[in-house]
Amino acid sequence: MNRRQFINSIISALLFFFQIRFGAAEKTNNPIADFFRSSDLIKNNTVILMDPIFLQHHISPNHPETPKRMEHIQKAIIECDLYRITRQISPDTEALKWTRKVHTDEHIQAIKKRFPIAHKVAAAGVSACLIGVDRVASKENTNVFCATRPPGHHALNTGREEGFCYYNNIAIAAKYAQKKYKLEKILIVDWDYHHGNSTEAIFYNDPSVLFFSTHDQFAYPGTGDPSKKGKGDGVGYNINIHLPCGATDKMIIDEFNNILVPAAKKFQPDLVLISAGFDSRTNDLLGCFDITDNGFIALTKIVMNIANEYCDDRLVSILEGGYNLEGNAKAVAIHASTLEKNIFSDVAVSPSGCQ
Repeated sequence: MNRRQFINSIISALLFFFQIRFGAAEKTNNPIADFFRSSDLIKNNTVILMDPIFLQHHISPNHPETPKRMEHIQKAIIECDLYRITRQISPDTEALKWTRKVHTDEHIQAIKKRFPIAHKVAAAGVSACLIGVDRVASKENTNVFCATRPPGHHALNTGREEGFCYYNNIAIAAKYAQKKYKLEKILIVDWDYHHGNSTEAIFYNDPSVLFFSTHDQFAYPGTGDPSKKGKGDGVGYNINIHLPCGATDKMIIDEFNNILVPAAKKFQPDLVLISAGFDSRTNDLLGCFDITDNGFIALTKIVMNIANEYCDDRLVSILEGGYNLEGNAKAVAIHASTLEKNIFSDVAVSPSGCQ
């Protein structure tokens, strides 16, 4: 990140958190904002976790995994009246202790040495996810969305950046929930356009984690073959669903309803985690699916229903990919708005308000 980018990111962060703290609550003529102000709507106790640190780190100039992703998300959150449920994190000094449950010391030290800023930002992302687990495990919040970067579900133990990832946030969060809170059975739902190869590898022989992923198996990293179902005791707990380019809302929703829902019923998770990658959204720079915001509303509701049915609503969603800046930001706001909406309410979330 050059000096100008750094200064711009600091200014953006200060403006965003000033607006969070002091209100910025005037009427916006925004249908979603107006809807979520409704005093008679029963809402979930949802929180969005963010921090100015996520405006740092850029792999290279013009790289699609850019701090601008956070800037656009911040803007969408304010426009959609979601700043009121946004909280800044306090980075956990024990984050690396839990990172070591997934990543080797050699990997962590290599990342820290080769990419010191990326290490600092990625470690903060781990902290946010652990805080998210804390909040739902203690019932402080019904569910949590972690608006973090860089993503994590490709992070292997190579000592290098893999698919823009350094540490696997969702895998670390799963181990943390199991060890600290005795939430033994974890369901991980990954709707990123790219297959979460690291998440699969970490839990491939582990029957305590059900990994369900929709993706394009022929895109990076070239994994995610539906024939890969797990190994040893983990056979049947790894579910890969390949979707072709042009995959529509109906195609992905059908897979969730026909495959995920019965699998979750059999598994009965204690906690649900989402790898919320919005590069599966239409017109993404690095994806070729045609999933709309209505599609993400439906997917979010399906997963919320699973959490409600089997694990007292405990759900933590973690941002992964998404490289169309406006589209990714809108999808994030729609997803967070849906998480906040009580799933038993008759009032529908409309995607039209966050354009």
